Amino acid sequence: MMNPLWLAGKLASSIGLKAVKYFIDSTFRDKVQPVPGSVLYCDLWVAAEHSGIYVGDGKISNIVVDGFAESSVCLDSAQSFTSKSMLGRRIYVSCDSNGAVGCGQVAHGADTHVGERSFYGLVFKNCHAFATKCVNYSEQDFRTNSLVDRALSLLPNETWEPTMAALKRTASLKLGATKWRLWDWDGAQDSAPEPDWDAQADHFRKQALNEESIRQIRSELAAMQAYEAEIADEDIPAPVRQRLASLRGTLSDISAKYDQAKAFLAACPGAQFSYEDLIACDEDFTGLAQTMQANNRIKDLVHKLGRNYISEEKKKKSRVPAACRSEVHGTHRSDDVMRMLPNELLNLEDDTLEVLFYARLLEGNLLSYELKGTMPAEVAQAEESKQRTGPVVACLDTSQSMQGAPMLKAKALLLAIARILARENRSLHVLLFGAANEVRAFSMDAGNHAAGLLRFLRQGFGGGTDFETPLRKALHVVASENDYLKADILMISDGDCTLSAEFLSTLKQEKEKLGCAIYSVLCAGARIEDGFSDEVVVL
Repeated sequence: MMNPLWLAGKLASSIGLKAVKYFIDSTFRDKVQPVPGSVLYCDLWVAAEHSGIYVGDGKISNIVVDGFAESSVCLDSAQSFTSKSMLGRRIYVSCDSNGAVGCGQVAHGADTHVGERSFYGLVFKNCHAFATKCVNYSEQDFRTNSLVDRALSLLPNETWEPTMAALKRTASLKLGATKWRLWDWDGAQDSAPEPDWDAQADHFRKQALNEESIRQIRSELAAMQAYEAEIADEDIPAPVRQRLASLRGTLSDISAKYDQAKAFLAACPGAQFSYEDLIACDEDFTGLAQTMQANNRIKDLVHKLGRNYISEEKKKKSRVPAACRSEVHGTHRSDDVMRMLPNELLNLEDDTLEVLFYARLLEGNLLSYELKGTMPAEVAQAEESKQRTGPVVACLDTSQSMQGAPMLKAKALLLAIARILARENRSLHVLLFGAANEVRAFSMDAGNHAAGLLRFLRQGFGGGTDFETPLRKALHVVASENDYLKADILMISDGDCTLSAEFLSTLKQEKEKLGCAIYSVLCAGARIEDGFSDEVVVL
């Protein structure tokens, strides 16, 4: 079986700015030889780099982890310096327009630290903090207000290794490093393949948007802007520059769209909306967000349709003693670091076995304690009571009278319901209806998520209204599909329709036979008695 770390590394080297830089830097830009005091770094992982100071004679002063949370300053060759990289053996060197830059004071300071030991943390006392300390030994000052300096100031500090950006800024100030070029240290580094530019843009367009992903996208955008400023005066083919600018434009568009839909996305946690989804939906996201957040009746109805809508007495019975999951019944394989056996930690003591530890962690293959417990009888009863509130079949009126504010309320309600049903692993079946025999169906599942639902809701009819067609279809779904047993039917409209006496009688019989309830939600107008709803709610 392939190492998952290797596979992830291959993905990281083909997507994002690293893939673009590897192609441009290895194909079109001149290679350099470092000079004493040059800052060097290599990419270890997706958002992690390792840095050090070149001291001459092919040696690099850098921090090496040689114990649990402990490190030493060592002199390494280029091969050893890049030994832990999952993205290849490329080393970048601090440069200006004329080539590599360094400083004898920096090299001397880095050399005098060799042999020192200290606590190693990802933020404090890491390799970048060490390299930055050494660069500050330089008494030079290259403070300018150049395009590159302004671009470097855009680089965010809130990355996984925040001091890498600080190191580059310090190298610019104290060494005049305005560029970072490759060092072909082994004479065997071929040009990297050209990235699939369309796949690059497509990856970001399809990425689910949330606070974490937009932070990464904006970090990528800032780094791309800094890189474009760095190579602005170099001989890079125009088509390559255009593709780079196009990719940067895509990231910029995604960032702007996130700001536009931020409140809506916050109101739909876990919905997995991508930039592509938001563009396809073309909704009034601000209006949807305000409706979802401000309408208390929507919140009340969503709660009523949720499994937590049970009596306080049954809630008390459902409490499980904390001890029921604390009995050790043996060992098993898992990714639970909190319960892994101590002998797994031994792999972290050895540089070679450290990769094995992380591979086992990603595979869920760490030897761990297995905990089991006994569930009280009251919990089983509570679980049974929860099943009383199961799937939902929602019928949405898309006639002309529902357009505008009523439809906005209806969409907000369905998105809120979809969120709670997805969280509770319950099914949702949506029927759009208009006049007689006009109906379209949509089922929520792993492939059809909230974004798909929002796109589906745009496929309305816009004509007249007939309630009998969707209610017959809803009853058929409840009666014939196993996933919708014990389902409630949700009728969403503006109330502008009636049922025939014959169908009303049939509907009551079917409701009793199937044991389902019908909730009617009016998105406009006043409360009316329709003769078939168990409850009528006016939004």
